[in-house]
Amino acid sequence: MAHEGGCICGAVRYAWGGPLRSASHCHCRSCQRAVGAGMVTFVGGALQDFALTKGEMAVFESSPGVRRGFCSACGTSLSYENQVGWPGEFHVTAASLDDPSGVRPTQHSFCEDRQSFLDYPKP
Repeated sequence: MAHEGGCICGAVRYAWGGPLRSASHCHCRSCQRAVGAGMVTFVGGALQDFALTKGEMAVFESSPGVRRGFCSACGTSLSYENQVGWPGEFHVTAASLDDPSGVRPTQHSFCEDRQSFLDYPKP
């Protein structure tokens, strides 16, 4: 099943040709700062199944081996790649998918960094 997505201005588009193998909410401070929100939801799969179909992502190495992709035109956070922790995997922000309605996160990570303004019980 193909999944497509991109940034808010349309300068960057991507397609995912294989299955999305994981979906999770990350509460770590690094992700909070990267997306400007209390948490971010990522979906991930094999790096080999991911392809840019339009434009180029700007990339920022937020910590050793961790690369975050975003649109340099509009600033939309698009991707996360941890070459040390999950080699061969690639993750995109679930909200950047054209149709994120099928995303069903199965876990929360770094809950110790969860912001108190997120008004739901800790998992």
